[in-house]
Amino acid sequence: MDTAWIQVFVLTIAECVAPAGKTVCQEQMFELQFLTEADCRVALEQLITLKEASANVIVDRAGSGCAPSAREAEAFASLEAISEANKDTIGWRRPGPGDGDASQTRMAYQERLAALEPCEETKGVTPCKVGEIIIEDAMGEPVEVWRRDQ
Repeated sequence: MDTAWIQVFVLTIAECVAPAGKTVCQEQMFELQFLTEADCRVALEQLITLKEASANVIVDRAGSGCAPSAREAEAFASLEAISEANKDTIGWRRPGPGDGDASQTRMAYQERLAALEPCEETKGVTPCKVGEIIIEDAMGEPVEVWRRDQ
């Protein structure tokens, strides 16, 4: 196993967050990495939209964006080599035929997204969508809901 440099796109969000009822906010930045620029741009738009809808977050659009970068990552000679290296890793699954084809998964996701109504129109009845995010029914453990005091 060797290492190689791969191109990634770094999404940076610069924001100022104030606790409820406060007028002074705390500046902070966080970064996420994406393999494609298109995914980075979609996530950036959605995060800015969601954060700007909040009463206590100010997004610095000039300090936020997607920038190409590179990261060093392990490189494997073949699918067999990476499968062997991860055979004892919980959650690892070897890609089947077509699993490596992200466009096929993306198409199925887009078809399902197109078939769903926005959550505003369904009044929160799931499944529904917020932008390009699919909201599903909660399964298993109860979900703790946080509420901002007004």
